[in-house]
Amino acid sequence: MPAQRRLNRDELVATAMSVADAEGLDAVTVRRVAQQHDVTPMALYRHFADKDGLLEALAESVLDDVRPPAADDRAWHEQMHDLLTAFLAAMRPHPSTAPLLFDRMLACEPGLALTERALSLLGDAGMDLEQSAEAACQALNFLVTLVVTEPGRTRHPDPAVQDEQVRVRRARLLSLDPARYPHLVAAAEPLTECPSTDEYYGRGIDLIVTGMRGQCATAPVPAH
Repeated sequence: MPAQRRLNRDELVATAMSVADAEGLDAVTVRRVAQQHDVTPMALYRHFADKDGLLEALAESVLDDVRPPAADDRAWHEQMHDLLTAFLAAMRPHPSTAPLLFDRMLACEPGLALTERALSLLGDAGMDLEQSAEAACQALNFLVTLVVTEPGRTRHPDPAVQDEQVRVRRARLLSLDPARYPHLVAAAEPLTECPSTDEYYGRGIDLIVTGMRGQCATAPVPAH
């Protein structure tokens, strides 16, 4: 049996992230990470109680990479745009891990800090607590969904298989009756493969922030 080497938590999380990036989230297990370090699974239990603990650490690692600019005197919507851009920048390199953030955003310090900043900006915009909570939740979850459902993205780790899956999806849309689905047939390519990821994500953020500003503009002014 190989000698057990003491590992630190950051090494293990980095290994798990590499597995998720290369092979998808389903491939991430305590046993797989242990094998990558030539140790037994028991060596990991000093850091993670179980697989869910390992997945929580992955989510926290992504959120810990969010680096928004410090708060300043600019308009709230400009700062919100920067905050959401920073969130996307942390998620985009790790699309397989992004779904973990749906129910783990408030389970770690980086996620709490991100949500707190969003709530603060929405409060500055004039939203009350309920509106701010709803808008922050919707915006952050929408961005996760943008990453997970990026046109052309599939769950299969093999690029060749991904390309074939995209081709099949496009062919299915192109085979539709153009008299009944003229817009779907015309949009078959952009619906199944992203022409420009930067534009795709930029438009997504613009959509969110524009919607927030619209809500603020139509919200009734509270009586004093």
